[in-house]
Amino acid sequence: MTGKLPFEALSVETLAMRLGTNEALCARIGRDTTHWKVREVGDGNLNLVFIVEGAGGAAVVKQALPYVRLVGDSWPLPLKRSFFEYHALTRQEARAPGSVPAIYHFDEGQALIIMEYLAPPHIILRRALIDGRQLPNIARDIGLFMARTLFRGSDLSMVTRDRKADLALFADNVELCDITENLVFSDPYFDAKMNRHTPQLDGIVAELRADRDLKVEAQRLKHIFAANAETLLHGDLHSGSIMVTDTETRMIDPEFAFYGPMAFDVGMLLANFWMSFFSQRGHEEKGKRDAMRAYLLGVTAQTWAVFRAEFSRLWRTERTGMLYQKSLFEDQGDRLGAEQALDHVLHQIWTDLLGFAGIEIHRRILGLAHNADFETIADEELRANCEAKALKFGRHIAVNRRQIHSIDEVNTLAALIEQESSI
Repeated sequence: MTGKLPFEALSVETLAMRLGTNEALCARIGRDTTHWKVREVGDGNLNLVFIVEGAGGAAVVKQALPYVRLVGDSWPLPLKRSFFEYHALTRQEARAPGSVPAIYHFDEGQALIIMEYLAPPHIILRRALIDGRQLPNIARDIGLFMARTLFRGSDLSMVTRDRKADLALFADNVELCDITENLVFSDPYFDAKMNRHTPQLDGIVAELRADRDLKVEAQRLKHIFAANAETLLHGDLHSGSIMVTDTETRMIDPEFAFYGPMAFDVGMLLANFWMSFFSQRGHEEKGKRDAMRAYLLGVTAQTWAVFRAEFSRLWRTERTGMLYQKSLFEDQGDRLGAEQALDHVLHQIWTDLLGFAGIEIHRRILGLAHNADFETIADEELRANCEAKALKFGRHIAVNRRQIHSIDEVNTLAALIEQESSI
């Protein structure tokens, strides 16, 4: 493929014929296409994803479609989102080595990326949490990934000219930002066309849509999201965008990457741990999940602690950008001033991540794109009860975020709400 041919979506039947001469793919799986086995495994909302196995190994071929796969061609999307995913992955690998799949080939014209196949026992993190698996390394690995990519992609670290050029490149990811701006921050709070929710939630949905304080806060957070271009974000960092084993954690699918507020990635990620926490009662067919709930609260606390510690280490050792220059602090013997500035930055991230987390919880229950944590609970009454508790929790941390001072406070609140018999 040259990348100059008109775009054509791949299929299981055509992939070997069309990619059979691709050197990057053949070098990793073998050149005899008669031995290739192709499976389409994309279960996401946007793209085609194929696992291609040959005599020499396996690889993943991911191709964007010119529309939202979840909805169909009535919702067009630009193919260029694969361009942003490719560039995000290369930057994430440079800033947090070993945290993303290796990239073998990118074809912009065909909107496809050939990348490392994360073979079993790798599993989507969300699936592992639904199954009740307690993975030992995810808090450390994800906390380090977020601290390193968010710090090293910002004016705290980058050469100003390089960061501004990168900001200009990712600023063109308009359509995917538009999805977030509407589906996350606005649609859950009115009767948007593509919204859906468990019917038993009708009462609490009406309350949330009439909640002036919540709607104002959601729009303030949308304002921060749209206007605060602090760093290159993953943009869609949730438990469905992470592959795990007991010893390894890899982040995938950063096609929503753009320059935005540091707190966004952190808040979205922690929201997914809290949603998993509230969903656990719906997955107790084979026994109580008290230990799993305790584990998940521990993961949120450890993830934030690791993030803080690594961000602080980078602040002290890699702060070479144009913000909070050492010439103003350490070079004048004022280490205390640098620490005071660090405290301010971390406090702002903390306050805003709570808001983003609360809004993310709401949109995953009330908007278009739900998650399997709740959706796989077959009993509607049980599912609604789990979701209602999560909605109550999300509202509290979004609206009262400036009065919450520690992760322990948040987790105590979550535990209290979860223990209530019904909402």
